[in-house]
Amino acid sequence: MSTLVLALVAGALTGLALGALGGGGSLLAVPALIYLLDFGPAAAATASLVVVTVTSVTALAAHARGGTVDWRRGTLFALAGLLPAALGGLLSARLPAGVLLVAFAVLAGVAAVGLLGRPGGAGTADEVPVPRRGRVLGAGAGLGAVTGVLGVGGGFLAVPALVQVVGLRMRLAVGTSLLVISVNSIAALAARTGAAVPVDWARVAPFAAAAVLGAWDGRRLAARVSSGTLQRVFAWALLGVAAFMLVDGLL
Repeated sequence: MSTLVLALVAGALTGLALGALGGGGSLLAVPALIYLLDFGPAAAATASLVVVTVTSVTALAAHARGGTVDWRRGTLFALAGLLPAALGGLLSARLPAGVLLVAFAVLAGVAAVGLLGRPGGAGTADEVPVPRRGRVLGAGAGLGAVTGVLGVGGGFLAVPALVQVVGLRMRLAVGTSLLVISVNSIAALAARTGAAVPVDWARVAPFAAAAVLGAWDGRRLAARVSSGTLQRVFAWALLGVAAFMLVDGLL
């Protein structure tokens, strides 16, 4: 199978997951870039950030039109992650490939276990009391660091944090998470411009384009299949990917 076809298929599957589940697409993007398109871990993290940025900004525009973005609290959360995302982007290019693989595998495994333990269709969570600013800033900084180092958007982390720490309702948290992801991804990408991790646009561009289109199909799929079923399928697939990457990183 040609590289272009692989890029299109992998991008479409990444976008499908993102559109159907509202997050987690980059957890598929990084291993797809490494094992299907022969990227190194650092280059895959950079390429994944390009894909995450394009898809999240596109989806953010749609949510903004629908009024499901809390710009004030989302901006505070995102600003807290700017510096950690930039520092993480610089650090990632200097970490050994094995360390990045193991770290990503652990993160993917934790996310998969969390998905399996979370009821399908989070529904509409009630708002919690106004949170302490320190907790908001701490959660935002932690998410930014993860985005910078591993090249993941962090939607699977951002949405729960925005609900539990910031106090947003679920529907608003999903839209606001896209603002946070966009800001963090752009900051991490900017830091990597001087880190000698070039972007192979011949493979990344079709991957990103297919991801955007796949996200639209994912939204339609989510309307036809129960969120619990989609969540379980994605979680088990993610566990398999995490186990494979963990073994690969340790050997």
